[in-house]
Amino acid sequence: MSKSKFKAMLIIFFDIKGIIFIEWVPSGQTVNQYYYKEVLIKLRERVRKKRPDLWKNGWVLHQDNAPAHSSFSIQRFLTEKKISILQHPPYS
Repeated sequence: MSKSKFKAMLIIFFDIKGIIFIEWVPSGQTVNQYYYKEVLIKLRERVRKKRPDLWKNGWVLHQDNAPAHSSFSIQRFLTEKKISILQHPPYS
């Protein structure tokens, strides 16, 4: 067997009802705070369309402790958009 030369990164958001949003990260793209914010903007729109009950009643986002997720600009964006965060335990 040989190693694959193709690498891909997938960002996926789901709930108990199934997949809400999938984002294939373009080859060579770093998932930094700017890219992640664009993903969150798309996610909000998808939640509004696909899960209107969550949109009206509020929803909680669970993300890991990656630097892009915990940056000040992302935290401010989530606060401004009234998206609640479920904190991820450190080192898990």
